[in-house]
Amino acid sequence: MNARIRKLMRDLRDAFSLVPAALVLLGILLAVGLLELDRSGLLPKWLTESDWVYNGGGTGARTLLGAIAASTIGVAGTVFSITIAALSLAAGQMGPRLLQNFTRDRGVQFTLGAFLGTFSYSLMVLRSVRTQEEGAFTPHLALSVGILLAFACVGTLVYFVGHMARRINVDTVVELVSDDVRTALRNLIVEEPQALRPAEDFWARSAPIHDARRGYLQQLDDKALADWAAEQGTAIRLLVRRGDYVFPGAPIALISNRVEGAQEAIRNATALGSTRGSAGDAEYTVRQLVEVAVRALSPGINDPHTAMSVLDRLGAALCDVAGKHLPSGVSVRRSGIALVVPCVTYDSLVDVMFHMIRQNAAGSTAVLLRLLDVLTAVVACEPDYHRRQVLLRHANLVLADARRTVGNPEDVADVQRRHAALIRTMERGAVGAIGADLHERPAA
Repeated sequence: MNARIRKLMRDLRDAFSLVPAALVLLGILLAVGLLELDRSGLLPKWLTESDWVYNGGGTGARTLLGAIAASTIGVAGTVFSITIAALSLAAGQMGPRLLQNFTRDRGVQFTLGAFLGTFSYSLMVLRSVRTQEEGAFTPHLALSVGILLAFACVGTLVYFVGHMARRINVDTVVELVSDDVRTALRNLIVEEPQALRPAEDFWARSAPIHDARRGYLQQLDDKALADWAAEQGTAIRLLVRRGDYVFPGAPIALISNRVEGAQEAIRNATALGSTRGSAGDAEYTVRQLVEVAVRALSPGINDPHTAMSVLDRLGAALCDVAGKHLPSGVSVRRSGIALVVPCVTYDSLVDVMFHMIRQNAAGSTAVLLRLLDVLTAVVACEPDYHRRQVLLRHANLVLADARRTVGNPEDVADVQRRHAALIRTMERGAVGAIGADLHERPAA
């Protein structure tokens, strides 16, 4: 149940219409409250007769409110059109999966909501204005606030134009997505190493649990599921992790001892959705950043500088997790192992980061050199031997691709020198590698 609640809260947080709807409601409530205050007669005379408060008649009030309502709803349409154009540009150049980063942008949501809220406010106040023939009621305070809201919308429009100009900049997009990558990896890190995964023969007599649902696994309440398995004296091994697609009728888990209610417990602890993406799906966030680099390397765009910028952010993300523990996915209770969940490993994380970029950078010496520089920097930060071997494997793949796809011998020699620098960094550390590099350089 907690997984479904978390999914609902995330959907509400990412919903584009939530902030505009809230501002529309706020505008309506503000209009009702100020109209009641105008009708109450509690406003002091010095305020109603002040030059800063509207003191005209009903005809002028209707004209003014009509102008505010017409202009705000017209500009709201313009704001929506600009947003759609920005989304189309982002989808074409940086990938459709980045559209979510634009639709959940609070600046765009607030701008649209400000104009719609002012429009709703103006209509609510307009309906209460009465001329002399109709009973002569002019809400002076509500009209004055309406004028202030109109000026606020002008400032909001200026902010929106500048905000969108920055927002569609590729460097800004890369930085925003890299922030998501850092957040995802920060949430992935655990303080202490977790229990090791049991051997495969531990599940030799397990029974499969099938699920009739379909969709991407977005939320998982692993603590509640592990507690339930411990109470029932059994162990569960999920076959899918966050971001994986659950196929209808396919096994979703294995259970060591079949007990009643296991399928219902798994359903209650998981929440599926039609799209991939959740707070715990670190690989999906990394893939978003990788897609920017892959599209930048396509023949239609041919922007290696963007790809190199993405590589810098990916290397910084790996430096953030250097020396830190990643989860094993094993939940242990007093009775022993209660739950095993597939988790992101360092190997799979590095593969997702660099494989597609390296494959699409074939023949691009500048990108291959930057990839080796990034790997060297990460090697200098990472003390773990196994992880260093993973990074060395990717460096070897870069060198092999350069020898196969780069035609200029001098460029290949540059790649070989960078690869040799990575090897020296692994063997001697960053200081030793720099010293060796200085000795190997020809005299000026």
